[in-house]
Amino acid sequence: MGAARDIGSFAVWDYVVFAAMLLISAAIGIYYAFAGGGQQTSKDFLMGGRRMTAVPVALSLTASFMSAVTVLGTPSEVYRFGAIFSIFAITYFFVVAISAEVFLPVFYKLGITSTYEYLELRFNKCVRLCGTVLFIVQTILYTGIVIYAPALALNQVTGFDLWGAVVATGVVCTFYCTLGGLKAVIWTDVFQVGIMVAGFASVIIQATVIQGGISTILNDSYNGGRLNFWNFDPNPLQRHTFWTIIIGGTFTWTSIYGVNQSQVQRYISCKSRFQAKMSLYINLLGLWAILICSVLCGLALYSRYHDCDPWTANKVSAPDQLMPYLVLDILQDFPGLPGLFVACAYSGTLSTVSSSINALAAVTVEDLIKPHFRSLSERSLSWISQGMSVLFGVLCIGMAALASLMGALLQAALSIFGMVGGPLLGLFALGILVPFANSIGALAGLMAGFAISLWVGIGAQLYPPLPERTMPLSLETYGCNNTYNATNWVTTTEMPFTSAFQVHNAERTPLMDNWYSLSYLYFSTVGTLVTMFMGMLISLPTAQVCRMLQFWKSKSSYLNNSFVYLTAEGYTNTLSSKALIQNGRRDKELPRQAGTERICDLQTSSARNFKGDS
Repeated sequence: MGAARDIGSFAVWDYVVFAAMLLISAAIGIYYAFAGGGQQTSKDFLMGGRRMTAVPVALSLTASFMSAVTVLGTPSEVYRFGAIFSIFAITYFFVVAISAEVFLPVFYKLGITSTYEYLELRFNKCVRLCGTVLFIVQTILYTGIVIYAPALALNQVTGFDLWGAVVATGVVCTFYCTLGGLKAVIWTDVFQVGIMVAGFASVIIQATVIQGGISTILNDSYNGGRLNFWNFDPNPLQRHTFWTIIIGGTFTWTSIYGVNQSQVQRYISCKSRFQAKMSLYINLLGLWAILICSVLCGLALYSRYHDCDPWTANKVSAPDQLMPYLVLDILQDFPGLPGLFVACAYSGTLSTVSSSINALAAVTVEDLIKPHFRSLSERSLSWISQGMSVLFGVLCIGMAALASLMGALLQAALSIFGMVGGPLLGLFALGILVPFANSIGALAGLMAGFAISLWVGIGAQLYPPLPERTMPLSLETYGCNNTYNATNWVTTTEMPFTSAFQVHNAERTPLMDNWYSLSYLYFSTVGTLVTMFMGMLISLPTAQVCRMLQFWKSKSSYLNNSFVYLTAEGYTNTLSSKALIQNGRRDKELPRQAGTERICDLQTSSARNFKGDS
């Protein structure tokens, strides 16, 4: 590369392609608003009538996972830190297997709509409410960021109108979510995952042609140290190693695929448990395909700019802008193709936002409205669900506007989203895997896990790890023109905050160099393990107290209460089939397993909640 290249700009055909993607997504929503009689009940609107099949649900799971942050961020991650990111392919297998074999059977067998219903069945209303509130807050924060962050990156490189894209994305998502419900969300995801693959393919094919073949890209990447697949350093302070990706990544993504409402709601909408499991395993193929495309784009990015890094040369102001810069560089002679890549990025945004809106509507109706207004008809609940979709769509657009004013807090909110997932995963795992856990231990564990996760996560952002922990690879500018001094390059961290948020010139302490330098992938792991450990520790003595209370409690009042005990296989054991029948969850009593133990908080709280009227 003799000099810094001039790149193209967005043209009319690019806007046409982007607009077509939005129009087709909206049309799918209109179709499912009227197909099959429309959304007659809340079950139709929120769960697709529980008649979905494996393949479209699998593609929807893949699309929901791939936000525009991933589309833009993963290639720049490979460009800066190397192809060790591809080890996530192994992590995805473990995540899917755990979700399919441990969590799916519980949620599917219960026939619930909101995953947080499980927390009331297993513990009590208070635990359910805590889980619901945490999910709503983190999802609104995250969704606003998912809308705003890629719009900002694309705007600064392509000139694509920032607020036009933000409002269009939010309005279109809200439109088809409100009209078509979960069916529209799933089928638009199917369309959008196709757009994402097409966008990636256009970049990979053209980069391969320009660079002279895939062998050139691999050679440049090898010479630049980007083919660093194996690093078995067990040090948890190293940002990315084989062990941090396998262990930390598994905990992080299991909190999404195993217990997050946005994902669980999809696979339990399948018409059978076999179809639900198949959707998860087919989704694994989609995750691998998107990962391969992302890694190849990152390697092509490095091959193209290995001697003139646009970030170091101040051609772009942030790593997330590298992919749009590459697109305008290599696809500028093909009208419409830059627009296809922008449609690819925004397809990731649409799929994530629509998933979030539908999930927020589901938990609000099921956890906050239905328990207090039991007389509402299914038709009324369907209308309320649609109203909730509009409300949360507006809130997410508003959150995107707020994100533009947050500055440093933008990245803080994004990292906090990940920190919340670990304690919630620990809470569900405590209920499913630990027979003696009770609500006192569950609440104590959740608070402890949440506090520890926030401590390490926020501390890591205030006092970022040193470069020897993050291990960025070298970026060169010797092939650029001589107007920039390459020695001025300064590395940033995995989740860089603006200078206003970081604490500068602080003397490094052992706490900063050890606890705060923990790999970001272990934040979720720490939250999960602390929640489970504290939950078990508190449950053991309180369970003994419960047994004493049970002994002294009069038999008459004791036998009037039913109890529910849920195992990993999803069996429900009850002494009152009437309560379950009246609650609409089951039409017959399931067999009680031998060796199950009565948990006193279930008897005094959950049992009372599900006891039928005389």
